[in-house]
Amino acid sequence: MSKIRTDALQPSKTVLLLVDFVNPLSFDGAAELAPSALEAARQTANLRRRLAAEGVRTIYANDNYGQWTSDFKALWRHCRAKPGIAGKIARLIAPRRDDFALLKPRHSAFYATPLDLLLEQLRCKRLIVTGIAADNCVLFSAMDAYLRGYSVWIPVDCVAAESADARGRALEQMARVLKADIRPSEAVRTRR
Repeated sequence: MSKIRTDALQPSKTVLLLVDFVNPLSFDGAAELAPSALEAARQTANLRRRLAAEGVRTIYANDNYGQWTSDFKALWRHCRAKPGIAGKIARLIAPRRDDFALLKPRHSAFYATPLDLLLEQLRCKRLIVTGIAADNCVLFSAMDAYLRGYSVWIPVDCVAAESADARGRALEQMARVLKADIRPSEAVRTRR
């Protein structure tokens, strides 16, 4: 029988959000996305290690793929076992015991999920958004974060899209419209 944790959430003014990295990559355009997704996952794994040492919390937000009874750990195990890039990515960014995970029914990590409430309980002020795809779920999640008053950082090397052009356009829009910081992950410093 597993223990129920009753400890209070430690504040984390900065939170790292991983959007759709745990992904079977079985959709139109996945072959084009996969190489840049793998590199973004590598950079995100490095960033996560640095941030974890500073006490920054990590939240995974993944599609539920229309499976309303699915769970994140089962999805991760499924992807981890896959051959090729989908499996490599899942193994690179394997969740840790203290990480949070939620499944989302649509593009934004905020839409119809408890993300906003969780961030409020963590006393989050700044969200570092990473993941795939920059021009889709990352964009929608960053927009919703901005609308809710969070400072948004999308490290350019921690997001991927089906083409460099699509990624560039999405990042430019997020920088211009959302006032998002898009410097690379090596520039990320926390204010825990």
